[in-house]
Amino acid sequence: MFNKIHHIAIICSDYERSKDFYVNKLGFTVLAEVYRAKRKSYKLDLAVNGVYQIELFSFENPPARPSRPEAQGLRHLAFEVADIEKEIKRLNEQGIVTEPIRIDEFTDKRFTFFADPDGLPLELYEI
Repeated sequence: MFNKIHHIAIICSDYERSKDFYVNKLGFTVLAEVYRAKRKSYKLDLAVNGVYQIELFSFENPPARPSRPEAQGLRHLAFEVADIEKEIKRLNEQGIVTEPIRIDEFTDKRFTFFADPDGLPLELYEI
């Protein structure tokens, strides 16, 4: 039986730009950073509020992938927040554009989308 999601892996096109985004703008904590010389690849392990882990990878010339919430495959990555307006303001102050707040028609909870430097759809979901 599965216990929980262990980590989510993201491949970026510009390692330094994505590292800055996830660490300095979103505020995730670096757990480990390794450069794998044979693969010419970085691997950055990130903690989200000390609980979940994101692996950020860089590879030479990764193929493009459709990256919008309605594309086939992984739809988006959602982060739980307590105050969506506060988090939107924090993101906007750093130049990160967010969509207008929507209401989940089934839960009546508020949510919005924004994107990482490669256009990966990210969601804030207010609990």
